[in-house]
Amino acid sequence: MSDALDIALRLLAVFAVFLVFPLVIGQTEHKVMAHMQGRLGPMYAGGFHGWAQLVADGVKFAQKEDIVPAGADRRIFQLAPAVALLPYLLVLVAIPIGPHNAVGQALDAGIFFVLAVMGVGVLGSLMAGWASANKFSLLGGLRTAAQLLAYELPMLLTAASVAMAAGTLSLPGIIEAFHWWWVPWQMVGGLVFFTAGLAELQRPPFDMPVADSEIIFGAYTEYTGLRFALFLLAEYAGIVVLCALTSVLFLGGWHGPFGADGLGWLWTLLKTVILAFGVIWLRVTYPRLREDQLQKLAWTVLIPLALAQIALTGIVKVVISS
Repeated sequence: MSDALDIALRLLAVFAVFLVFPLVIGQTEHKVMAHMQGRLGPMYAGGFHGWAQLVADGVKFAQKEDIVPAGADRRIFQLAPAVALLPYLLVLVAIPIGPHNAVGQALDAGIFFVLAVMGVGVLGSLMAGWASANKFSLLGGLRTAAQLLAYELPMLLTAASVAMAAGTLSLPGIIEAFHWWWVPWQMVGGLVFFTAGLAELQRPPFDMPVADSEIIFGAYTEYTGLRFALFLLAEYAGIVVLCALTSVLFLGGWHGPFGADGLGWLWTLLKTVILAFGVIWLRVTYPRLREDQLQKLAWTVLIPLALAQIALTGIVKVVISS
């Protein structure tokens, strides 16, 4: 009975994080972009600092009419938002936030699990683009597929480098094996992993699949109301997952200058929040890459850097072991 209660409490905590953190990231993006770009609109709703902007957005999405195009594959069209969103809930179950088994479910091959499930989330965009019966949506779906193929490989290679360094595929095991001198050694891999993750989330400047100036809004062109809101929520949930995973793999997770045992969860949260701020900053700062530039970055820059990181990890492991 106690085991069942423990599992229920862990799942409830993961579900609460899943419901709250993406909304916090969305609200933060409104405010950070408003300050960086001098946009006054998001700062007015509700009075003080535009606190009601998120509520206003939710009401707007809820009251919009739910439309399914006449030529669409109705079942696939309606299922796509859930396929895009739910994988991130499953990934959160395996990401440790603190020491002493502070994780929804510790998995021996946790790094394989989270990367595989994150890849499933991209299928939601592919399903939406194919099922919408719209040429712009189909083009957005094809761009999503090309982007997935290009950027999944550097993510896997850099994650494999960390697993090689730690000697385990378990996420808690990777954090326990972490040493601070890993940070400069694995820094290139961390940058490659984070960049590839942004591209998989189709975040600016890697948002060619949803380029509103070219293909309206890509795979999501025909979506309205709450279905479109689910795609946005999936994007923000993906930011939470990517930033948390980057902090676990490359920044030591719950390790901090002091109080790692008692304040471990706080260090993980702080690193995740700082990385999420960086995601928003990149959106405001850099223009969208062209499709050829996007592919060139993956195949001629990120993948060679990821391979070099694996080679360096192998050399360091051999030197240490000898």
